[in-house]
Amino acid sequence: MAAATPGRVRTGLEVLLGSGAALLKKKQYGLVCNAASVDGSLRHAAELLLHAGEGRLAGLFGPEHGVTAEAQDMAPVEGATDARTGLPVHSLYGAGEDSLAPPSGSLRGLDLLVFDLQDVGARYYTFTATMAAAMEACARDGVGFVVLDRPNPLGGLEAEGNIVREPFRSFVGRSPLPVRHGMTCGELARFFNEVLEIHCSLTVVPMEGWRRDLWFDGTGLPWVPPSPNMPTLDTATVYPGTCLIEGTNLSEGRGTTRPFEWVGAPYLDPHELSEGLCGRALPGVTFRPLRFTPAFHKWSGKSCGGVQLHVTDRSTFKPFLTGLAILSEARRLAPARFEWRREAYEFVSDRLAIDLLLGDEGVRHALERGERVETIQESWQAELSSFQRRSERFHLY
Repeated sequence: MAAATPGRVRTGLEVLLGSGAALLKKKQYGLVCNAASVDGSLRHAAELLLHAGEGRLAGLFGPEHGVTAEAQDMAPVEGATDARTGLPVHSLYGAGEDSLAPPSGSLRGLDLLVFDLQDVGARYYTFTATMAAAMEACARDGVGFVVLDRPNPLGGLEAEGNIVREPFRSFVGRSPLPVRHGMTCGELARFFNEVLEIHCSLTVVPMEGWRRDLWFDGTGLPWVPPSPNMPTLDTATVYPGTCLIEGTNLSEGRGTTRPFEWVGAPYLDPHELSEGLCGRALPGVTFRPLRFTPAFHKWSGKSCGGVQLHVTDRSTFKPFLTGLAILSEARRLAPARFEWRREAYEFVSDRLAIDLLLGDEGVRHALERGERVETIQESWQAELSSFQRRSERFHLY
């Protein structure tokens, strides 16, 4: 492989290949991957591993959005044959909850399952839930699990939010994590293996050159959208807060050129929303009033009044706090029109989507009582501090 740019982070994929892929010697293995599973020169992991000269890559496994990262959110993806490599593709996100782990028989004959997905640093993003489910399947079937580590795009210093409560575990929160966890996939795999008592045969191939203070744009690596509505690092920066909009009848900007950065609804006045949010003096962010018309998804074809989030200082920006503030302000401005989503969400129909996203109905209740979001934030600080102390022993960097 080509030499890395001096000072650039080398992903676990590149470290593995740089070692001659000795870990894969005489092994038959599968690869959990998607379009963002590339090296620093944008070469895909599947093709690189096929030509690595060690072991045999026997199949691909695709998370939500598929191996091509083109399916929209919560859209079922079927198994297929990869056109480029000719390998079978097993879907890890189908039409039901039982489709969220490797399909029956798909691990048969494998010695290893290799995981190489780019996470975005937020509990809701389903790739780490896919990782945990795959680890459980490997533990059951006696297959080794290998994580090729990649950066947390938001760095590894900050954590934010409450911890998921047991009754609200789901595919957007199946593990006891805060919303912004500050860990890499390799570190989370170590955490899951012990805390969730999976006890699979786990190997993590760490990155080289990554530090906890590095955001993705400090790594020297190219950003490839890991899903259709995660086009840029700007999107990932606000996502730990504005993903909460999915649990409401507001648009989170899907169907526009700025998903998760634009939020609104036809029943909101953009200037009132902007002025209300700016008046809250939230750290590291300001808001611009705008109108937008989603081409698909919520309020498709309808003009929405809303705001664009402009992060002015990401070192102080609190995305989850900001997301709660948007919910609070929208409810204040349109109490008769604002609604929590009632439809099934991530295969769960007996609990509100917002409670699954928040991981606890108590936060919703506090919003409904009109509590200040800063007061709500104070309520989880003790458990967040405890999580941060406990998670340190799983850190690799």
